[in-house]
Amino acid sequence: MKAPDGNKLAILNALNQPGFVSGQALGEQLGISRAAVSKHINSLQVMGLDIFKVTGKGYSLNNHAGLLNQTKIQQHFNQLNSQLKSQSVNVEVHPLIDSTNSELMRRIQAKTALESGTVIVAEMQQAGRGRRGRVWQSPFGANLYYSYFWRLDDGLQAAMGVSIAVGLAVYDTIKALYDIELELKWPNDIYLNKQKLAGVLVELDGQPQGPCQLVLGIGINLQMPQSFSQHIDQAWTDLSQHTQQLDKNELVASLTYHLENRLDQYRKSGLHTMHEQWNSLNAFAGEYVELNTGHRSWRGICEGIDPQGGIRIRQDGEVKSYYGGEISLRKAQL
Repeated sequence: MKAPDGNKLAILNALNQPGFVSGQALGEQLGISRAAVSKHINSLQVMGLDIFKVTGKGYSLNNHAGLLNQTKIQQHFNQLNSQLKSQSVNVEVHPLIDSTNSELMRRIQAKTALESGTVIVAEMQQAGRGRRGRVWQSPFGANLYYSYFWRLDDGLQAAMGVSIAVGLAVYDTIKALYDIELELKWPNDIYLNKQKLAGVLVELDGQPQGPCQLVLGIGINLQMPQSFSQHIDQAWTDLSQHTQQLDKNELVASLTYHLENRLDQYRKSGLHTMHEQWNSLNAFAGEYVELNTGHRSWRGICEGIDPQGGIRIRQDGEVKSYYGGEISLRKAQL
């Protein structure tokens, strides 16, 4: 499905405010007829955008989170980072992209100059990706599609547990903004009331001992249209079911702020203290689980993670740690 562009995107931007806007005002602003406005509105509704019409008032966009705006993201970030007045967030906003992670990985592979801390966010992804080759559902304006570029000088081995730090940054953000408690599922998922709210996809490029470059992808469900739920093969939720205070630009700024704090902590001391906090949020703590690589599986009691970020499983009285981004973890039947 094609993302809104041209007049459709202009209509969305005009509706990205409280209250109603008349069809006549939209037509005059864009230099098109009211019939053309109505046709564009119908097309946007087909895409899953919740736009409603009230006779005598006009149109209103029912999107609590709003649309992405680079200036507003910067303003929110400056408020959080007021003690560092010279620092800004290097963020790119895209209406449509294949994948925010893919865009950054292309630039890395093309050796394009990238500043550590570069953020790419999009309103819609045409080829959003989750772990193990899964599709990440990415309808326009409904969720947050976010990627952060980070350079680490200590080699690929040092990056092994970074997804743990990223998951904690998501936890920090949601707790700070909405006072909502989350649970973390190893290695990359964020749960709310036992349902998936967000996911992390970390991709790396570099040498075992030399500097490496990481793309930290984060997807957070904000206001998922029901029409897309049929494509999701697990229990899920979105933030709109738990709060009415959504502001996508504030969320991007806060996520960047908390992510940078966690990455700074990770660079200095790894998971030395973070792994204990992660264990206090472990969604499967003490539960009987199954680890699966696709070729082999193990079952046992989930004992949390070790200081390197590996998952600890108790089997026959012995606790072993397992590592690897392509291992899946799920509850198992006794």
